[in-house]
Amino acid sequence: MSAFTKEELIRYSRQLMLPEIGIKGQEKLKNSKVLVVGAGGLGCPVLQYLCAAGVGTIGIIDFDKIELHNLPRQILYSTDDVGKPKAETAAKKLKAQNPNVSFIVFNDILNKENSEQIISQFDIITDGSDNFPTRYLVNDTCVKLKKPLVYGSIFKFEAQLAVFNYKNGKNLRDVYGEPPNPEDIPGCNESGVLGIVPGIIGVFMANATIQIILDKYNNDSMLVFDFNKFDILKLTI
Repeated sequence: MSAFTKEELIRYSRQLMLPEIGIKGQEKLKNSKVLVVGAGGLGCPVLQYLCAAGVGTIGIIDFDKIELHNLPRQILYSTDDVGKPKAETAAKKLKAQNPNVSFIVFNDILNKENSEQIISQFDIITDGSDNFPTRYLVNDTCVKLKKPLVYGSIFKFEAQLAVFNYKNGKNLRDVYGEPPNPEDIPGCNESGVLGIVPGIIGVFMANATIQIILDKYNNDSMLVFDFNKFDILKLTI
């Protein structure tokens, strides 16, 4: 008997046609558990595409509420959502998008006290957080728990993408040993951001996550994007 309903077979029919996915690959997606850290500019496109692809269980952790200035880059949300909790609102909208996906919502700040308990529940961690303390906490917890980490970050028109701690690969601290001083690297609240930048990187992050689930990921590089110049650098890590 098929592991999929007729509705699922129709929903996923176009990706089922791909020899790199097929029924076995779709079963891997359905049985996978992915935690998305942050439901903001990076997290929204990650969540939307993982949900659409049929990842079976998606965790969302974000303590923040939706603000009007979020909307140009966090396009999962609408004007009517302003003031609502991001994690809960995202899960509700995504469940409507694909009712076959289960969601685990953490309306919390990820910290040293809860990071292991939360991250241990998932197979892959995709980090869309917007600050260095959280990024390094996620990285260190993934190293301790032996979880692969999909990492993305943005700054103005620039962005970075990498997969860390995967199949004995390097982790964030192997590339950047210590986090920079916060005042040296301002966030988008201080420096600004064009909404399409996290949108593009979030799609790349979702693709990397899906490739890991399918056991197809084989890139040992960090991708560095400059969307002002349309440049992409590939740096071996």
